[in-house]
Amino acid sequence: MTERKAMIKAKQGLSVTRQCELLAVPRSSVYARPQDVSTADITLMRQLDELYLKWPFYGSRRLCVELQQQGYRVNRKRIQRLMRKMGLRTIYPKPRTSQPGKGHKIYPYLLRGLSIERSNQVWASASCSIPMAKGFMYLTVIIDWHSRRVLAWRVSNTLETDACVEALEEALLRYGAPEIFNTDQGAQYTSEAFIAALKCHGVKISMDGKGRWVDNVIVERLWRSVKYEDVYLRAYETPMALRTGLTHYFQFYNTERRHQALNRETPDAVYFADPAVKQVA
Repeated sequence: MTERKAMIKAKQGLSVTRQCELLAVPRSSVYARPQDVSTADITLMRQLDELYLKWPFYGSRRLCVELQQQGYRVNRKRIQRLMRKMGLRTIYPKPRTSQPGKGHKIYPYLLRGLSIERSNQVWASASCSIPMAKGFMYLTVIIDWHSRRVLAWRVSNTLETDACVEALEEALLRYGAPEIFNTDQGAQYTSEAFIAALKCHGVKISMDGKGRWVDNVIVERLWRSVKYEDVYLRAYETPMALRTGLTHYFQFYNTERRHQALNRETPDAVYFADPAVKQVA
């Protein structure tokens, strides 16, 4: 949205109203100015993030009650507003859990019953909100399903497509293409740019069912590790500090952190044990 708004200029041959129509942008968003997040909201967002990570099946009603029990004076509308701002969606079977863009194609889930037993067989991607000392950012990762290795990642202040495409292109350049790529049905993953990048490399596209967080469980487990082992301990002040911190964390995660599911091996050890794995840089 930020890039589209930047394209709209008042002193042009076309009126602002017509420019908005051509770009499919609400006119109100062009005139709107972002407001600073209050200290009280930042505190609540941090608590919401921790509660959501613990109980992702809790909706706004139950989260509101939980926060009230902790002494916060909040109502459901406020919780709903903050959840929308953070991109948090309650996990349970329901329609339109993860909304694709208008006219975007949804692909079937290809991993059900599939034995994933080698590196670069299946990659997955997802995005999550990252709480900071003042505000929050969004983290997108590309991960190899078999080895749990984080292949690429990006941090941005929106849930737009660009960060996802950049992370994908980096992973493809450095490690070649997987056989299957799995994501949720979010608009950033059903976008023309993201799908085109996968099709260009002959990758089979797989998407989670609606409300089926377990379909992309490998990435969901990664979020818990990132937040409890790094983000919650650091309370990063700036986007630059966050990027620096995550660079160190993912280096540790890939090269030193041993996984029980990998027979106590590290993701790097498992990933590069496959002779077919490509690493350009």
